[in-house]
Amino acid sequence: MQVKHLLLIAILALTAACSSKETISENLGEAELYQQAQADLDDRSFTSAINKLKALESRYPFGRFAEQAQLELIYAYYRNSEPEAARSSAERFIRLHPQHPNVDYAYYLKGLASFDQDRGLLARFLPLDMTKRDPGAARDSFNEFAQLTSRYPNSRYAPDAKARMVYLRNLLAANEIHVADYYLRRQAYVAAANRGRYVVENFQGTPAVGDGLAVMTEAYQHLDLDELANSSLETLKLNYPDHPSLQDGEFVPRQKESDNRSWLSRATLGLIETENASPDTTQSNRDVLRQYEAAAKDLPDELRPVLREAEAESDDERDEGRSWWSYLTFGLFD
Repeated sequence: MQVKHLLLIAILALTAACSSKETISENLGEAELYQQAQADLDDRSFTSAINKLKALESRYPFGRFAEQAQLELIYAYYRNSEPEAARSSAERFIRLHPQHPNVDYAYYLKGLASFDQDRGLLARFLPLDMTKRDPGAARDSFNEFAQLTSRYPNSRYAPDAKARMVYLRNLLAANEIHVADYYLRRQAYVAAANRGRYVVENFQGTPAVGDGLAVMTEAYQHLDLDELANSSLETLKLNYPDHPSLQDGEFVPRQKESDNRSWLSRATLGLIETENASPDTTQSNRDVLRQYEAAAKDLPDELRPVLREAEAESDDERDEGRSWWSYLTFGLFD
């Protein structure tokens, strides 16, 4: 209960801090306004620093601190947990100052903002599996760090960007495997095989490649594509002999066969089996049957006795073929 109260107090305090409007004196000069913004950044008063930096940019758009204030604003937004505002400010700076000596810093902060975008309060303090979350922000962050490392390979921020790209690539590959497992559970074996092949072809060097081969093997086995299944399995054994899906050299599927029996069959432990829905229960066949019934109504009168006799004979044949269980349950379980 105390944790809930603390969280509530923290949320209220943050709301009050964000909603407060700081009044900035109109008499402050450019240098003084910039110094106050720097002091707020040093004190981690990021909301106040944002207000001062925005005021500095609007009052002195061509001043000597204008470009630096734009860079500082990106950082302030990022540290204030406003990733969208940070990315927007970074894009604006890159567009306005593509030749600025510190433009690589804008690229780096843009990638960091996307990197932390899906890492909210719960993700930071709870053991959540990031590979099962929406990979959109991770993909954006990877592309933005890739731009930085390709355009500015000698940047001081390039080594950290490359390290984060390795992590993001592993995360994206693991996410593809989770999607493939979902398809396996839904018996969408073609989609699962395609996901596994995508990981093998596009994420070489990641730990998920072995999982991709295992997914391909299992999906191809379900599809009775023995040649493809054997090829994937041999590649898995050769490159990942210690993979969890291999036990004593034999392949063990990740997903068990699903039980497609009806609820009645499962409830009675198979004592009462019901047949699967026949093809004539599909919507298209029902439409054909409806058309046939409508055409039967339009038959001439001289042909109706013949039709009734044929239907009667068919009913007699069905009655002769009924089991005692069908009679006992009035045909409910035919």
